[in-house]
Amino acid sequence: MKDFRAGQVVLINKPLTWTSFQVVNKMKYLIRNGERKMEGGEKAWLKIGHAGTLDPLATGLLIVCTGKQTRNIESYQAQEKEYTGTFYIGATTPCYDLEKEIDAHYPTEHITDELIKETTKQFTGAIQQTPPLYSAIKIDGKRAYDIARAGKTAEIKPKEVTITEFTITRIALPEVDFKVVCSKGTYIRSLARDFGEALKSGAHLTALCRTRIGQYRLEDALSLEEFEKSILG
Repeated sequence: MKDFRAGQVVLINKPLTWTSFQVVNKMKYLIRNGERKMEGGEKAWLKIGHAGTLDPLATGLLIVCTGKQTRNIESYQAQEKEYTGTFYIGATTPCYDLEKEIDAHYPTEHITDELIKETTKQFTGAIQQTPPLYSAIKIDGKRAYDIARAGKTAEIKPKEVTITEFTITRIALPEVDFKVVCSKGTYIRSLARDFGEALKSGAHLTALCRTRIGQYRLEDALSLEEFEKSILG
């Protein structure tokens, strides 16, 4: 049993449909149960948090910090991210992923493999990107997704992000697989929307996996089941 109160950094492979908050809560529950089993009795509140939120429909690397390591969460969040995933070309959704139903269809007959690859060049380097309304961005003190779910709209200002690599790894229209390396604050859902518009069509995100944060890689992460086994045996 590691000393989670002194401070640990745990790499977790976030499962599909789980929120990052649910993962942290589950880990807190498992750690506290492990402490009771090993030492008996109830300990004080455990400090724990994650560095960099993943949407429920995304999977992959989540860095979870406990104890004194929670002081370093911002430094982990600031590091470069790497993602792989799939865009669906020719249709859009209000949230730019599969959380909502398709709301519009667009032509794709003009789209070639060459056009897809050439269009990625528009999205490398420092670019202006507008976060989705269905996001945790705060607008006048309210979360954007709360505004969206109430059926209202709000203006979200674009911000500068940096995409150092945007590679197409498979084209099987309407699906396009990609790899993206980017800065903190980049929304891959917004990239899907903007990419579709640049193709003079539409697009939304159908799969996303975070494979790296800085030097930390997904292949070194534990599933929640593996983490539970390491705690409770």
